[in-house]
Formats: sequence, structure tokens, C-alpha cells
Amino acid sequence: MASFVTEVLASSGKLEKEDLSGKISKMSRKVEYTKEEVCDTINKRYNEFLPCLQGSEELMGQVDELSKEIDTLKTCIDSEVRLKLDNIHVAMAEYAKLKQQLEKNTMIISMLGHLKEFHSAMEDFNKAVLEKKYVSAAEQLVESLKDWKSSELPLLRALSSELTVQRENFIYILGDEWKRLAIWKLPSSKGKSLQTLYHFVHITHSSTANPVMADCHPSGQILLKNMLKPLVMYPSLSVKVTEQDDATSLALQCLEESSEERSTPSQVYSKLILVLKTLHSNLLDVSIGDKKLSAVLGELIWEEISQCIIHECLLYSIPTNSSQLEKYNTVIKETEEFEKSLKEMQYLHGDSTDLLKYARDVNCHFASKKCKDVIVAARKLMTSKMHNTVKITPNTNVTLPKLPVPSSEVRVSQEARKEEVMLDNVKQLAAGTLSLPACRISESVQQLMELVLNTLCEAVGSSPQCALQLFFTVRNIFQLFYDVVPTYHKESLLKFPHLAAIQHNNCMYLAHHLLTLGHQFRPHLPPPLSEGIATFVDMVPGFRKLGAQCFLTQLNVQRAELLERLSTARNFSNLDDEENYIAASKAVRQVIHQLKQLGTVWQDVLPVSIYCKAMGSLLNTAITEVISKIMMLEDISSEDGEHLHTLCQTIIEEGPLVFIPLAEENKNKKYQEEVPIYVKKWITFKELVIVLRANLQEIVNRWAEGKGPLAMEFSSSEMKSLIRALFQNTERRAIALTKIK
Repeated sequence: MASFVTEVLASSGKLEKEDLSGKISKMSRKVEYTKEEVCDTINKRYNEFLPCLQGSEELMGQVDELSKEIDTLKTCIDSEVRLKLDNIHVAMAEYAKLKQQLEKNTMIISMLGHLKEFHSAMEDFNKAVLEKKYVSAAEQLVESLKDWKSSELPLLRALSSELTVQRENFIYILGDEWKRLAIWKLPSSKGKSLQTLYHFVHITHSSTANPVMADCHPSGQILLKNMLKPLVMYPSLSVKVTEQDDATSLALQCLEESSEERSTPSQVYSKLILVLKTLHSNLLDVSIGDKKLSAVLGELIWEEISQCIIHECLLYSIPTNSSQLEKYNTVIKETEEFEKSLKEMQYLHGDSTDLLKYARDVNCHFASKKCKDVIVAARKLMTSKMHNTVKITPNTNVTLPKLPVPSSEVRVSQEARKEEVMLDNVKQLAAGTLSLPACRISESVQQLMELVLNTLCEAVGSSPQCALQLFFTVRNIFQLFYDVVPTYHKESLLKFPHLAAIQHNNCMYLAHHLLTLGHQFRPHLPPPLSEGIATFVDMVPGFRKLGAQCFLTQLNVQRAELLERLSTARNFSNLDDEENYIAASKAVRQVIHQLKQLGTVWQDVLPVSIYCKAMGSLLNTAITEVISKIMMLEDISSEDGEHLHTLCQTIIEEGPLVFIPLAEENKNKKYQEEVPIYVKKWITFKELVIVLRANLQEIVNRWAEGKGPLAMEFSSSEMKSLIRALFQNTERRAIALTKIK
């Protein structure tokens, strides 16, 4: 045991120099040996029961020494491993630093290479510019920083600035070249002519690079502004071409003022072709890479010039009548030839452009233009003055344009329906049953109806799509009238009774024609309109309601004014007082005057039946108010009764005179005699006037035990109250009251 400890202690100072695995193996063997010794001792202690206390103590000491030796060895191992790890980290850091330095050197070498390439490109660019090799110069300018597009180095900003300077210089040089080739002589702001000179220069090289394209843009804009657009917009301008030895001159000349507001498409096309053909033959017939210089110019100006042709020429050439649509095929062919010529000179590429599409879609544009013009004209009529009127009678017929004869199938079906109707209805209605009564309507509404009929006639001879647009435009006209007129003329309709009556007639006139308008045109319209869609009947109730509401609103205004005037009569009480009588008399006179004024304003304007109903309603309002005020009186003296009788008699005498619906006075007597038909309280009022002057016996006789004319108009309580107000409390009055029941 002592030798084991001695060996362990002797070797403890040499651990750093020996192999760790060998030492660990040796230590393992010693552990096994010690384990065997311990096991042997325990066996002897407990199995053989030998007294070995001293040996056990030595063995325990040996175990303790071995544990300390193991701890020391473990500490040494940890120190050695930690040292090795530190060395590895240092090595890795040194490696990363070397790698970073290598990458930096590589980048610097690459940058120097790019700088060399940029410098060479700039030298080649300057050399090419001096030699006027603009294609090569442009290529060098574009390629100079091509490889550095994704770089964010500060140096790149400086190089980009230099490149921008060189680019602008190059554009300026190219501009001088363009100015040498194309000399613009523009007039002063007060001048009337434009002139452009193009020298004969054979251009053998050009470029597709961006600098060249950028310089073509202002040249194209000058050409558009000063030559191409004016030729499209002004028919008085013409093109003059002058051939010289070394140049060709193009000039715009202003001829005498043309009577035409717009040039025709053929005129515009011929002028533009002359200009572009001259440019192509003398300047633009030069290859630029894969395409001609004319193609470059075409890409820059075509979209703008085509839109100018559409909006300043083709738009105004669209027919305003469907019968002229067939003639428009000539314009389509001219447009096709125009584009064909441009393609031959390579100004234009592609099969179909917006210009040609616009010309070919003439049906849609015709319908859109027609619809727009119709709506504008309709709105102008709706916002015009309403007081200019025309007389409409049952014999007045709207002049319908001649419509084509319906097809045989439609005609047969119509005859079959007519036969069925004749079989079902032996007795027919009178010819004037559904006629519009005589009245006055606005002249603008009559013109509006003519506009509607003409628009529907256009739809008859149009394509299905065009017919649909025109048909629904007509519906939009009526809807526009429904929305615009009541709003636009709102104040006038409330202020002037005359206009309210005219608006009522206008609405009824339109509703009357809406009933049959669809049936008149349906057989002549293309499908699907001929299959039942073409109808306006659904709009009839709205127009009738619109007219009725407008007139009823005016009636309410007049009714309120009548009641306001009667409110100044001081309730018709104490008329024996002169001031009260004057106030009451004035109120009655004002009411009669107002009714006469309305009767005159509405005379020969409203239909007779509407006129009589309206005047009867207003007169009935006044009479009802007078009756109500008199019936509320609790005490009526004989003098008051006389005054009341006088005032009421004035109303009875002059009230019928407000019924003057016709301009011929001798024809109005009939309607003045029919006042009780239109004024509900007229008989009641007349009975009241009789009572105001009658004695008790006459009143009882007219009551006739509840069967007389007086009992038909008043209740027993009302009659008793009136008797108590008129007569003093006497025995005769009491007897009379007992008979009123």
C-alpha cells in the first residue's frame, strides 16, 4: 500500500509531460486494486470475523490519499483542456482577420478594374463624339456604369455625377445636330403662318440609345404643336412643300377663312400624309438599329396625334342622322388607307389602333352622340321659360314621321287581335273618349315631345344596340323632366298660379302620350324592343301624380290666402259698428277679387272640368269659413243680420261670376249656372242667407219637420243655435224651437 502512494506522489509532478490516456489507464488499475483490497477486507471482517482493525485504518487512509490524487488529476486535466480551447479561439480569430483582409484586397482590385474600364469608356466616348460617331458614343455612355448598377459605393455617386454631365453634353451636341438638320422658323405670337425647313442630309448612322430618344421627344413635340395639330384643328390651313437644291421647305399657309368649322377626315389625312411623307423621304428614312428613325418619331407622337384626330375631327364627322350612317363607310376606308400609309413609312406598327377602332365603332359613337345631343337639347327645353304656351284641343294630333310598314307576321297578329276585339265588344267607345281635353301647355313641352318622337324614329332604322340606347335615352328624358322641372322652377310654381296650372297640363299631356307611345313604335323597333320591352306605361302614374301635386300645392297656397283675408273680418260680429262692417266688407271684397283674378289667370289654360273643380273648391273654402263664423255668433241683432245678409248676398251674386273657364263670355253662362255642382256648401250658404232675413214662421216652414230644404243643410242643434242668436227669448221663439227637431 505504501509503495502505491509513493508511486502516485512521485509521478504527480510529471503529469503535464505524460500522456493523459496512459495515466488514466494506470489510475484505473490502481482503483481496481484498491477495490479488491477493500472487498477482501470486508470479507474478512464480516465473513471470517478476523480482527483487522489496524489494516482497515491503513486501508481508509489509502482511500483518502487516492481521492485527493484523483481530484488533483481532474484539476490538471481541466486546466489543460481550457488552455487548448483558448488557443483554438485565437487561431480562428486570426483566420477570420486574414480572410477579411483578402476580401478587401480582392474588392479593391475589382474596383480598380472597373475604374480602368470607366476611364477607357470615357476616353472612347470622347473620341467617338469628336469623330461624330454618335452610335458608338452612346453605346459607351450606356455601358460605362452597367456593371455597377447594384453597387452602393460612395465612389459610384461621383462617377454617376460625371456620367450625368457627359450625358447632358452629349444631348446638347445631338441637339445641335438636330438643329442643323431641321431648322424651325416659327412666327411671332401675332403671326398667322408656320414654317419648318428640313435640309437634305443623308444620315447614315443614328442610335437607339436613350440620349438620342430623349432628344427626339422635344423635336416631336415641336412638330405636334406647330404643324400636325394645327392641320387637324383648323380647316383654313394648308401645307406648302418647296423643293430646293439642298433642302426641302414645309410651310403652313392660312388661306381665306373657311366656312366650315371643322375639317373633314379626308382633308386631315391628306395634309398629315403630305407632311409625314416629306419628313420620311428627306430626313427620317434612316435605320436606327432594328428600326427606322420614323418609327422612333411615330412612337413619340402617334398616341397624341391620334387622340387629336379623334376629338377634333372624327368626333364631329359622326352623322347626326341614322340615314347617313352608310355614307360613313367612306370615312372608315379613308382611315384604313391613312394607317396603311403610315405603316408603309414605319411610323406605325400593329394591326389596329384606337383611331381605326373609333372609326369602325361609328354605330356606338352615333348613338352616344345622338343621346348626348338629345339629352342636352331636352334639358335646355326643360329649363326654358314655361309661360310661352300653345293651345291643345282633342283634335290636335302629334305629327308622327312616316314609319316603315310592319312585317307580315306583325301585321297578321295585329289584324287577328282587332278581329277578336270586334267580336268581344259590339259597342265601341266614342272617338273622343280618351282624348286630351282642351288646355294650354308650354311650347317647350310640345317641342320636347317632338324631340322624343324624332329620337324614336331614329331608333326605328338603327341597329339593335343603337336602338336600345336611343330608346332608353327617351326614357331618361322623361325621368329628367320628372326630376329637373319641379326643382328648377320650384319658386315660380309656388309664386305664380298661372305657371302651376301650365305645369299641371304639361304633366298630364306627357302622361297622355306615354300611354300610347310604346304601342306606336313597338312594331317598328328591332328586337328585343319589339318583343314587349318598348313601353312607357309604367311612367304614367308618376307624371299624373307630379302634375296633381303641383296644382294641389298651388291650391293650398290660394286657400291659405283666402282664409287669411277672411281672418280680417273680425269674425263678422258686431257689424252695427261701422269699423267692423267696413273690415268685414273689405275682407269679402278681397276674397271675391282674388277668386276673379284666379279665374282670369286660369281661363283658357286649364281644362274646363279641372278649372271648375279648382274654382269651386276655393269658393267653397271661403263660403265654409263664412258659414262657420256666422254659426259661431251668439247674438245677432236685426241690424247685424241685415249687414250679414248684404255681405252674403254679395258673395251669392258675384261668386258664380268667377267661373269663366272659356275666353268666349257667352259660353261661360252654363258653368256659372252649375255652381252648386262644384261648390258643396253653396246650397247651405243660400239657405243661411234666407234665414238671416226670414221670420220664425218662415224658418219653421222651410224646416218642414225635418224634411224641408233647411233641414237638408243644417242639423237641428245648429238651427236652434242660429234662431237663439237671431231672435229674442219670446214665447214665439220657444214654440219655434220646439218644432225644430
